[in-house]
Amino acid sequence: MAEGPPADPEAVARKILLDQLTGQARSRKELSDKLAAKAVPEDVATRLLDRFEEVGLVDDEAFARSWIASRQPGKGLARRALAQELRRKGIEDTVAREVLDEIDPADEETAARALVRKKLRTLTRVDDATATRRLVGMLGRKGYPPGMAFSVVRDELAAAGREEPDPGFD
Repeated sequence: MAEGPPADPEAVARKILLDQLTGQARSRKELSDKLAAKAVPEDVATRLLDRFEEVGLVDDEAFARSWIASRQPGKGLARRALAQELRRKGIEDTVAREVLDEIDPADEETAARALVRKKLRTLTRVDDATATRRLVGMLGRKGYPPGMAFSVVRDELAAAGREEPDPGFD
């Protein structure tokens, strides 16, 4: 089978970008990494990414908002964990901070309480100290600050009629 003429790097890059953007938004860094992995020349990649940004197909701020909207309620992630994910996605810290500042602290606490209540149902056979340790650990892994984690766990244990393991957790 005979090969056709070599593909135009810009056409190849444009197809890669459009394929990557079909179905979900992506950050500029993710798209840039994909183009680099496909050996698209850097000047072509930069030019196309700039053009896609100009027309609004690539927008890191909108991507960050969308990412947070899907991950915060669904996974119950706190600001710190979301910030780490956005950093891994290549979102600049200033953009991430601006978008994360829009999260209502009350919503974050509500999400933490929902996570604790759900997990508490599986901890009926463990003592309160073990339940506290596991619940606070879970919230910590989801990015919640220790003070909030201990406060929420203490409140939810009390609401469930369980004893507070150690009054010194304040």
